[in-house]
Amino acid sequence: MIRDLAGCTVVMIEDDPVFGRALAQRLRLAGVITHWAQTAAAGEALLRCHRPHLVLCDVQLPDGDGEALMVRLMPELGGVPVVMTTASGGLDQAVRLLRAGADDYLAKPFPAQRVLDKLRASDRADDGAVDAADLASVLDPPGWRSPPMLAFQGELERVARAEATVLLTGESGVGKGVAARRLHALSGARAAAPFVVVDCAALPAETAAAEAALFGGEDTPGLVEAAGAGTLFLDEVGDLPAAFQARLLRLIAERRFLRIGATAPVETEARIIASTNADLPARVAAGAFRADLWFRLSGIPLALPPLRTRPDDLQDLARHFLQRFAPSGRSFAGDGMAAMLAHPWPGNVRELRNRVERAVLLADAPALGAADLFPERATMTVPRPVPPSEVMNAATETEPLSLAEARDTAERAHIQRVLARCGGRLGDAAGALGVSRTTLWDRMRRLGVSAR
Repeated sequence: MIRDLAGCTVVMIEDDPVFGRALAQRLRLAGVITHWAQTAAAGEALLRCHRPHLVLCDVQLPDGDGEALMVRLMPELGGVPVVMTTASGGLDQAVRLLRAGADDYLAKPFPAQRVLDKLRASDRADDGAVDAADLASVLDPPGWRSPPMLAFQGELERVARAEATVLLTGESGVGKGVAARRLHALSGARAAAPFVVVDCAALPAETAAAEAALFGGEDTPGLVEAAGAGTLFLDEVGDLPAAFQARLLRLIAERRFLRIGATAPVETEARIIASTNADLPARVAAGAFRADLWFRLSGIPLALPPLRTRPDDLQDLARHFLQRFAPSGRSFAGDGMAAMLAHPWPGNVRELRNRVERAVLLADAPALGAADLFPERATMTVPRPVPPSEVMNAATETEPLSLAEARDTAERAHIQRVLARCGGRLGDAAGALGVSRTTLWDRMRRLGVSAR
């Protein structure tokens, strides 16, 4: 237990200059090493460079959503406590943040003593033990025991120590981030260096802010420099803004970059791993992605199989998530497991995780059934039986002829139903569907679905 605060570290992501300066000064007077960022991008860069004893993060930040930032980074922070802060919010927001994994929720303004008490009360294992546990979970992740994943694992092991850029492809939520971490962990001496994630879809829309996050300023290192001789993981590189594609191409080709406002280039030894759920050749053909960048990124292309093709992994993962969210005495009913095996899982592992967590929180019975895991099916109307003659007539007049057309028609109708149920809110609809907002928006645009 931490009693002497001298040498403890806090990363504070707070955009209010007056409140932030006062809180940082008070923490430093107590001997707490305080790293302060005023934007989401700068806060993420700090967390790539430091492993603090505590993270303080404001919900509303000028370049993004602090809640979304922490939900994305908490798996990488291990057991580091995360305290969310806000000047405006209510009970619903507090409950949502705590369910998402935050350790506490503080309404501003709050005294610095609250933070000092949090530090004293927090138990933190030594770094070696945490790293060992993290390494074990990466080297033996659940859901990697089916024949398709064993074959994929063999491919990772063969290229792990190579210097070539790797492009991980696969549907949204299939586990490309886990694969990238495994590749880093298997990379020999490089595994001891940092693993830095760049969420290409979440880069600030403002060019200067995004460049500062990636390449840093005169006195502040960016994400590329923070990777050192480790691994730079470009997550969902297909969403990289066009303005940065040329900069990334130069980084890969020349292995050096310029900080904002600097004249001397900085060398990088980091290996680059990229991932995408997009059809990059199609985007290249449409002029939305640079062909030369695609050639550079796809030095070693590796594709992850979707969850629906791995029933053994599905059951393994479902039990893993159940144990994680309900460690005492919960199980799956027979119809629950059967429903999961029959489901197509468009959101893959991410959707499975969300469904199990929601069922654990909302279901009363100890055994989770199909209705707990797929509650939306209870609200769907059952169509009347249609005579064969009507089916044949409808098929010849209105139904799509190809499987691709039938799939698009079914997907379009399902997205429209979920959007209607969520009142048109894209974020809620994406969560219900088990996909990211970017993926949902791309599919809506391809299928001609209106956001209204």
